[in-house]
Amino acid sequence: MERSRWSSKLIFLFAAIGSAVGMGNVWRFPYLAGKYGGGAFLIPYLIMLGVMGIPLLIMEFAIGQKMQLGAVGAFGNIKKKLASIGLGAVLCGFVVVSYYAVVMAWSLMYLVYSFTLKWGTDTKAFFFNDVLHLSNGVGTMGYISVPIIFSLIIIWLLVYFSVWKGVKSVGNVVIVTMPLPVILLIVLLIRGITLPGAMNGIIFYLKPNFIALLDFEVWSAAMSQIFFTLTLAFGVMIAYASFQHESSDIAKSAIITSVADSSISIVAGFAVFSTLGYMSLKSGVPVSELAASGPSLAFIVFPKALSLVPMAPLFAVLFFIMLITLGIDSAFSLVEAVSTVLHDNYPEIRREDVSMYVCVFGFIAGIIFSTFAGLYYLDITDHFITNYGLVGIGLLEVIAVGWIYKAENLRKYINEVSDIKIGKWWNILIKFIIPVILSLLLVTGIYRDIKTPYEGYPQWALFTFGWLMLAAVFTISYIFSLFSNDK
Repeated sequence: MERSRWSSKLIFLFAAIGSAVGMGNVWRFPYLAGKYGGGAFLIPYLIMLGVMGIPLLIMEFAIGQKMQLGAVGAFGNIKKKLASIGLGAVLCGFVVVSYYAVVMAWSLMYLVYSFTLKWGTDTKAFFFNDVLHLSNGVGTMGYISVPIIFSLIIIWLLVYFSVWKGVKSVGNVVIVTMPLPVILLIVLLIRGITLPGAMNGIIFYLKPNFIALLDFEVWSAAMSQIFFTLTLAFGVMIAYASFQHESSDIAKSAIITSVADSSISIVAGFAVFSTLGYMSLKSGVPVSELAASGPSLAFIVFPKALSLVPMAPLFAVLFFIMLITLGIDSAFSLVEAVSTVLHDNYPEIRREDVSMYVCVFGFIAGIIFSTFAGLYYLDITDHFITNYGLVGIGLLEVIAVGWIYKAENLRKYINEVSDIKIGKWWNILIKFIIPVILSLLLVTGIYRDIKTPYEGYPQWALFTFGWLMLAAVFTISYIFSLFSNDK
């Protein structure tokens, strides 16, 4: 069966950029920049982009395009038992999309609430009590939230109809869902920088604190952000590249995708902090106390800030449409990575059916995150899967490519098809530098979590939703490798 193809190079780039640019660009990068040295944070961030981000993305694009298979098949072609690395990647991606879709469901609910600014003045109480019905602790699951489940069904239907025909339907969707949130972000940026007090927020965002560069935690945060923002080690970029023609330019595509993703993150910082500067002026609360990360920024701080802006409902609607469209590209790319692996191994099953099975199981897996204790479960799972699961898979990937397949072999192929030639420095990064960086992230993360339990959660909760979940991913992958006989 002939492999599906992207309709054009531009559509492939739209899909890759859409996967990389997600909600984290809006709610994580600006917070990290504000927390870790302002403008000075851009120094380690851009260094890590060049040293780790772009080289890893080149590697994933190259391995997918050369092997013409999803993550499992691509690594299986290097050595049969290495297929387990690809399986681990897509399993991590499946776990992430199961709770990522729940966050998108919250965004959908807030989109509806935006027309009347239903959250009122106490946005914190509204989010925790009225939307999540958050229980008093991780040990109290409570009931399943019907509004969240209803919204989750809608989100999964949107995801399904984005991927049901594979790259053909994905290509049709990304034409809209990639540029739209960028346009909306620019609209929100223009609104933000024209507000009184905006400059105070921007100064907080950009004012460099070069002393922060001496802190390893700042560099660790930059490493983590680069690694996660480019959707590395999920199997997504490998799957997307596998639908490229074998002669397509790899280096240029990786550079464009990486630079576009980072540029959008930086622009998002201006949009977020200009609005927080205005909120600070109106409320008398310092910008440093308003700055937040993750759901707190999106569902507590920003709704309150937008309520103070002239024509508040309009800009609230635009903000949550932006969040949903940012999320949808990332969500269906994770589903597509899983579907590609399944379709590669079971080509007799219709693509529409494969996508349906993945979406149904993703919805079922997300139900636990829709309970009254769902936010706790989501927080723990996200912490462990991103800090250990993905970093661990990334480390295994560079070892497999750098030492078993041989980095030089892949570099020669990359240079054969790319206008921008990469030197032997790339081999050194893949074989030595990046493994050291990822190992440092793993070791420091484990040390931190052993020293102080994450967010003060009880050990049983961290074990159940963190360590046990990780063990399941790697155990399933290992068992899979036992049944993969090397040629």
